[in-house]
Amino acid sequence: MESKQWYMEYKIHKNRPGLLGDIASMLGMLEVNILTINGVEGKTRGMLLESDDDEKIRLLGEMLGKVNSITVSALRQPKLVDILAVRHGRYIDRDSDDRKTFRFTRDELGLLVDFLGEVFKREGNQVIGLRGMPRVGKTESIIAGSVCAMKRWTFVSSTLLRQTIRSQLSEDELNPNNVFIIDGIVSTIRSSERHYNLLQDIMTMPSTKVIEHPDIFVQESEYDFNDFDIIIELRNNPNEEIIYDTFTASYTDEL
Repeated sequence: MESKQWYMEYKIHKNRPGLLGDIASMLGMLEVNILTINGVEGKTRGMLLESDDDEKIRLLGEMLGKVNSITVSALRQPKLVDILAVRHGRYIDRDSDDRKTFRFTRDELGLLVDFLGEVFKREGNQVIGLRGMPRVGKTESIIAGSVCAMKRWTFVSSTLLRQTIRSQLSEDELNPNNVFIIDGIVSTIRSSERHYNLLQDIMTMPSTKVIEHPDIFVQESEYDFNDFDIIIELRNNPNEEIIYDTFTASYTDEL
């Protein structure tokens, strides 16, 4: 049977000496390999495991359920958020109501870049929205995530160095394997007909699109939030409000 990876997470009620050794011994007896282990936010520990026998994983869950000093809170095949939690020792803040919304702060840029890098490795069509105030690190994070995924990035519209509004792209730039970066304000408030036609073509491609300022993009275009697979919010601090009125005026003043 082919080996599978599993994510196990448990909360520690009594961190007695030798606890981890006992759990590792149990895994060893079941011939379940530990790939990665890390503390995750306080008294929670996460492990990436590997086994070629699903029954052994089931037995592991039953055995650990009888250990009074811990409570197993997850034993499943790993999701992306599980892998990153073990890798970085913290969970990604995910909206409890809208499960496709993920929140980061500027001091978590490393985690965000890692998250984007893993998402960008996926094949096929995906649309990602990225909310955030100016100069919080949105575009830089997208570029760094593209580098992590070993993908080329293509600016369709941007204000990173100077205002960019593309009306055509070269054959290399139109490669579906590229990550397309779109400024939702520039591409709607300031777009020409040729630019918007290009945008529509890109939106139908089986590729990754990252749209900064998705709220304005939805407000000013034919697209809606059902077209987005993931929404990311990036703030300078957890309490910062993302208010578009404070910076959209600079786009319209030049018209």
